[in-house]
Amino acid sequence: MRLMGLVCIALASGCATVPGPANPKDPYQSFNRSVYKFNDTLDRAVLKPVAKGYQWGVPSFARTGIRNFFSNLNDITVTANDVLEGKLTQGGHDALRFTLNTTIGLLGFVDVATRAGFEKHEADFGLTLAKWGVGSGPYLVLPFLGPSTIRDTVGRVGDIPTSTFVIFNHVSGTHQVESFILNAVSQRASLLRDEEVLDEATLSDDRYNFIRDAWLQRRRNLIYDGNPPVDPEDQLDDDAAMAPAAPPTGSAAPAPAASPIPATSPPTK
Repeated sequence: MRLMGLVCIALASGCATVPGPANPKDPYQSFNRSVYKFNDTLDRAVLKPVAKGYQWGVPSFARTGIRNFFSNLNDITVTANDVLEGKLTQGGHDALRFTLNTTIGLLGFVDVATRAGFEKHEADFGLTLAKWGVGSGPYLVLPFLGPSTIRDTVGRVGDIPTSTFVIFNHVSGTHQVESFILNAVSQRASLLRDEEVLDEATLSDDRYNFIRDAWLQRRRNLIYDGNPPVDPEDQLDDDAAMAPAAPPTGSAAPAPAASPIPATSPPTK
């Protein structure tokens, strides 16, 4: 109950203003920063210490197996969205990958498919909506879940039928929650090393802006299969940066250079 109260406070504080020019991709920035701050506080207080303890107390091979297990379950979602996007060849590839890891790979704890040349793909219903031409909508930070957009938030709902909660619907609700927590801790532990790079990259920059821009760029790359077209807004920014600076308002224009006067010899008497 106390935790939900903190969420409500974070959401209610979204009416605060943020100084500086508005970002057209992030019109809800005040709200998003409030939720980001809540998520960051929760992460530093709970999830990150638990992830460090998990990394310290669980052997490396076991952590790899757990990560592979949940990654294998995610291939169900990937395969379903491959088909929805019309990528039938890739869908067959990912279905075979899931079959190999589930059988030979001992329920996915051993990633034999990657060793056999079946690389991991990423696909979800948010990306599928993008392929269908649905616009992303504004950037949105979700409590507990982090960066998203309006489209990707709807996509999360669309992915529920292939989520672990549905896959494990035959077990008790307690075990479902335990599997969700284990997956979250496993993912957080795998990001501990990347976080050090992030900390170094944002020493003098706004961490919120860095995460937002990096996340949006990554999603754009996934939508276009790693070959996105030039973003018109980025092109405008580049053109503005390369344009010569205009003279200050009210300043006098520089006087034209005087033309040289040829030297003449004095008249002779």
